[in-house]
Amino acid sequence: MDAEETRLRKRLAELADKSYSSGQYFFTGFLSAAELDIYYQMERELSYVTVTVFGGTMDCERVMLRFGSTELCGYEAAFPIQCIEILPLVEKFGEELGHRDYLGALMNLGIERSTLGDLVISGKHAFLFCTEKMAPYILDTLDKVRHTSVRCQPAAQIPESTVTRLERKTVQVSAVRLDSVIAKAYNLSRSDSAALFRAKKVFVNGRLNENNSGQLKPGDKVTVRGFGRFCYVETAGESRKGKLNVALDLYC
Repeated sequence: MDAEETRLRKRLAELADKSYSSGQYFFTGFLSAAELDIYYQMERELSYVTVTVFGGTMDCERVMLRFGSTELCGYEAAFPIQCIEILPLVEKFGEELGHRDYLGALMNLGIERSTLGDLVISGKHAFLFCTEKMAPYILDTLDKVRHTSVRCQPAAQIPESTVTRLERKTVQVSAVRLDSVIAKAYNLSRSDSAALFRAKKVFVNGRLNENNSGQLKPGDKVTVRGFGRFCYVETAGESRKGKLNVALDLYC
């Protein structure tokens, strides 16, 4: 166990204890998939207090944990999350920017990653989930992403169709094994897919999964660090050669 994992485990235990003893809500910052898995490893020992997982929408990958409940605290508390729209100052001069461009610009402002949630790109616009405390600084300070001058504004509403954009993909596999499906989803060899498990880069429903031969169930959400996310939808029959036709929804 490394020092960062030890600190996170201690922090989660402290937040649970504070919530339970004081009858108040406490929140983490945004957690990565690997950090969320550490919580799931501790879930049983922290079960004396209610923990809710949320990142801005139900499909967010980076999420906060809320410790506390209406039964314990006597009131309801919303997650301290705000959604910011980032758009070109002049639309026609805006570049087609990627996640790294936006995140690089934000990191250059000295912003800690734990204050930033998912960032979803829609054309020349981006929607960023962040903590309420960090939102005013981003709104006032972020004015350029790569070569494009931008402005930021609170999102009037979170566009569900943008945040949850999915691309249906059908792949053929001999069995609904994790390594086989991942290989087909991202055009990898089976050996490259298996290596991802040894590198601890595969998460199923937020939990680290090191069993490359594990079977997927409809609705399972798979995160592969460095490649993306997909949801296993269903197996829809067989091909003429006896392969299984597997439907996946890839998060764009």
